[in-house]
Amino acid sequence: MATPLSPDAFLSILRSEGVKTSEYAGWRGRERDAATGKAFGPVHMVVNHHTAGKNSRDTVAKTGVPGLPAPLAHIHLAKSGVATMCSAGRANHAGLMAQNSYRSFLNETATHPDPSKASGTVDGNDCAYGIETENLGDGKDVYPHAQYDAWVRINTAFCRHYGWSAESVAGHLETSVEGKVDPRGPVEGYGDRGRFTFSMGQFRRDVAERLKHSASWAPGAERTYVVVKGDTLWSVAVHELGDGARYAEIKTLNSLKSDALSVGQKLTLPKK
Repeated sequence: MATPLSPDAFLSILRSEGVKTSEYAGWRGRERDAATGKAFGPVHMVVNHHTAGKNSRDTVAKTGVPGLPAPLAHIHLAKSGVATMCSAGRANHAGLMAQNSYRSFLNETATHPDPSKASGTVDGNDCAYGIETENLGDGKDVYPHAQYDAWVRINTAFCRHYGWSAESVAGHLETSVEGKVDPRGPVEGYGDRGRFTFSMGQFRRDVAERLKHSASWAPGAERTYVVVKGDTLWSVAVHELGDGARYAEIKTLNSLKSDALSVGQKLTLPKK
């Protein structure tokens, strides 16, 4: 049973993953549990959104919109990459999810079907964390590098804490029975990757890659070396890094049980 995080634990997992956080006044006690009579949890997934507006932090955290009281997500993610804590309880973000898509995230399947209302519905606000990422959602407004990096880190923090795979990470467009299109738009870049178009498939791959590393890892901080004839682990360390003392780091990065190398073998090396 995946119990919702306490406010302190929530902050802790994000900060451990390298996320810059800010606490909106009153966020620890702001939720929709009491008003709806429905408790938040158990939690099974994360649903990602774009705000479809500018300067949306107050709307997400406190004021809400007509017919939909705040909080509208658990986290508001600014262009700067700062995550503002908006709620640790039930939030109005996911709405009704299609049963077929919900089950695919619950079971962490490799593919996720288009949401079908005919399959039945689930109240996503019961069981999903929500992130509102600042973006107009017009297909032109760019997600800056810092914002996308923080977005990946936030989703990874949830997955790492609960032992989920990246297949527990959803976009609103993948769950909603109301035809939602978020999140979408161009991304400035990530790690060594230049500009690209946001997609949930790529986003999950980026979360999955981050989960392979420690929470202190930064994308683009490593490179690949292909072993050639005559290489030893020590010679690679000295030649590529100029420091034989980093031999142990290369061995650890590649989970090598011995120093034996084969021609064509790929090694992960730290950046120089």
